[in-house]
Amino acid sequence: MSLLHGVGEFFALDIGTSALRLIQLDGDTQRGFALTHYAYVPVDPAVVQDTSDAGIKRMGETILGAMRQAGIKTKNIALGLPAGKTYTAVIEVPNQTEKELKKTIKYELDQYIPMAVDEAEVDYTILGVSPNDPNKAEVLISSTARDYAEERMEMIERLGLNVVAQEPEPIAMARSLAPVGSQDARIIVDLGETSTDLVVVYKGAPRLVRSIPGGLHALVKTVSTTLNVREDQARRFILKFGLAQDKLEGQVFKALDSDLDNFSQELMKSVRFFQNKYVGAPVLGIVLSGFAGVIPFIAEYIEVKTSIQTIQGNPWQLVQVTPEQQQALMGVASEFSVAIGLAERSNA
Repeated sequence: MSLLHGVGEFFALDIGTSALRLIQLDGDTQRGFALTHYAYVPVDPAVVQDTSDAGIKRMGETILGAMRQAGIKTKNIALGLPAGKTYTAVIEVPNQTEKELKKTIKYELDQYIPMAVDEAEVDYTILGVSPNDPNKAEVLISSTARDYAEERMEMIERLGLNVVAQEPEPIAMARSLAPVGSQDARIIVDLGETSTDLVVVYKGAPRLVRSIPGGLHALVKTVSTTLNVREDQARRFILKFGLAQDKLEGQVFKALDSDLDNFSQELMKSVRFFQNKYVGAPVLGIVLSGFAGVIPFIAEYIEVKTSIQTIQGNPWQLVQVTPEQQQALMGVASEFSVAIGLAERSNA
């Protein structure tokens, strides 16, 4: 698993709960990126979760089909790792030379991850001197079960592809969504189908990474039950009308008020946790992505509940797209934050 660097030309793959997202970019952070290849392919959630030989074969065929659809030729691939399958944290160690830091971390890994070192794939990056204590250095450390990482690599390599990196999805998501050049603390929030990833970015680096239960599916079930409508209809209501109180007599807003109030409280827990560690560093913004990036009026709701400026983020902020590409991506563009973040990894 590599948190920092890709290898030459590569494309990114985000295997979501109900869709595959592939993207290949040309360029870099300094010059900006151009979208060269992409594909969005809906998949049956049962196929994504099927670990049988038949299920893995079907997923492989779907990935190859998506590559053909996108026109991707390179065999190098960067994969996202679901937050629920990874452990990511920022630790502090005594400040030393980079060589000494690497040695310290290597020999003390078992203190920092919730699994046996010989059963884990672990990577880390040194963030620099702690904003709290000049005698300490901050290190972003991430791990996943070795069996899981190897299974994913084996599935991809069976397709004739070369895995150049596997990265936790929240880290990739934060890369594409963090406001460019901002040194202030911001919460990046990605509302997925079944869970929500949350990253606090401060001084250009992730400082807190969380995954909280509950995503769009939970909201859909609430609306379906409360309004006594089918789940597919409830989903349309949420994505089309959102929390507008002048639509459907405000029934969607009323149904979701309690769930979203609890969600806002979870965000404030993360704010308090961050500020207890980084005293004097106010959180100046919340950036929404995924389904939260398209549900009407959810940003306004969260801003009222948290008293923190809240916006719907743009993972394409560094990526040039043609009018034709923009038209083709309409309706799903907000779901590409992880894939874009993976594709924006350094090639150095």
